[in-house]
Amino acid sequence: MIRLLRADEIECRVSTINGNGLSLLLFKDARVDQKILDETFSPFGWKRSHQSIDGNLYCTVEVWDSEKKQWIAKQDVGVMSHSEKEKGQASDSFKRACFNWGIGRELYTAPFIWVPAEKADIQKNGDRYVAKDRFRVQSIGYNGRREIAALAVVNQRGVKVYGLDRETENKAAPDKTPEGLTAGQMRILEKELERTGIAMEAVLDRYQLKGTGQMTPEIYKKALGSLKRTKPKEAA
Repeated sequence: MIRLLRADEIECRVSTINGNGLSLLLFKDARVDQKILDETFSPFGWKRSHQSIDGNLYCTVEVWDSEKKQWIAKQDVGVMSHSEKEKGQASDSFKRACFNWGIGRELYTAPFIWVPAEKADIQKNGDRYVAKDRFRVQSIGYNGRREIAALAVVNQRGVKVYGLDRETENKAAPDKTPEGLTAGQMRILEKELERTGIAMEAVLDRYQLKGTGQMTPEIYKKALGSLKRTKPKEAA
């Protein structure tokens, strides 16, 4: 079985930011995928290839099955990079293909990570906000279902800015349904915001929220439904 990611193999990226705080996404890079493939299947037990289909770059990662005596392949498509188009698509398609093999799939169970403004160095640059801090995963823990159950994120000074212990929360309130959004839900919401051209701040104002960390699953459902009924910005 492919092992779970260690804390030092997970990177943090700022997803959304405003005057009230910022949200973080957890991700892995292609070097981690290569290392785990080598560890699990040996450097000679896997291979990758790329092909262009309808203008999109796909990556196929194949693993040698010694019992069946054949290569087993899994494929996925990459998303264009804003900086280096071809290199970005090649790297992204490789990482997505590795997700299909199970490498880093546990990141899809990450909680919504919100860092309030008092725990982050947020400054306004013109009409947008920027974060001066860098963040990293200090520790991470998993349950028996290979889901993230504990997480600690710190800034470059080692100060803890986010913490999660789902096991402790469940023991303290076993009948409580935890609120908050997962990283996967936030990705869906952000795609709709990009499609419609609506700012996150406008959504927060509509539901009288100070930040996305206050968005409950009920509000999320309403906001997403409203966005899906909105025309794309190109057609507005």
